[in-house]
Amino acid sequence: MRAEAERLHLPGGRYLAYHRRNLAANDHEADGINSRRQPPGIIFLGGFASDMTGTKAMALDAYCAATGRAFVRFDYSGHGQSSGKFIDGTIGAWRDDALAVLDQLTQGPQILIGSSMGGWLMLLAGLARPDRIHALIGLAPAPDFTEELMWQTMDAGMQQRLMQEGRIEEPSAYSDDPYVITRALIEDGRRHLLLQGAIHIDRPVRLIHGQADQDVPFSVSLRLADHLVAEDVAVTLVKDGDHRLSRQQDIERLIMTIEEVS
Repeated sequence: MRAEAERLHLPGGRYLAYHRRNLAANDHEADGINSRRQPPGIIFLGGFASDMTGTKAMALDAYCAATGRAFVRFDYSGHGQSSGKFIDGTIGAWRDDALAVLDQLTQGPQILIGSSMGGWLMLLAGLARPDRIHALIGLAPAPDFTEELMWQTMDAGMQQRLMQEGRIEEPSAYSDDPYVITRALIEDGRRHLLLQGAIHIDRPVRLIHGQADQDVPFSVSLRLADHLVAEDVAVTLVKDGDHRLSRQQDIERLIMTIEEVS
């Protein structure tokens, strides 16, 4: 039987559901030195409308259990077991969720692993908390997707309807339920765009992207690498990889990447 998710309580009666293991792996002495010499902790940031029970999140949980690493997986507001409604979510709000997890549920340096939208959020978290970040790993990262992959792909009629009605629905390849795209999501996303200038993150960054990705073009990872000021940046293209990158060989590649940057 799976353990019950814990809750991180937030202002206004809200909460984030999460699972955390091996927090003691990042225990610090009073002087801030990690006397246990453990590798950095890991936080997994999932994708748009996904949750913390997906294949990659659970594979990372098993890996950290086996290796004694500190690990957190969680659901953003309006996702999975967390409070709130999905349609009320925005990039800024979900970034704040990620920062709450980083600030309140972890200790010491962390490796942020962001899948799809989580790749955007890991970058925003890295900009907000540079001293807490050991490295970033993006899996089919999707910075700026609300603008480039949503708004700019809509025809004029869809854009007008979204602005007037406040929401539209788009079919999902991963669920019987459609994606709901809101005006607030689009407008808030514009306040967090990253691919228009230098991204001032100076930590090791690894980007893994499938060339068969039908949702986020692999060119996004190549552009992202160009915008990062960090020198220690590598992009891995997986010729037959899809957007999920959740096959066994994809998981093995991810674990090898974690070991590399640790």
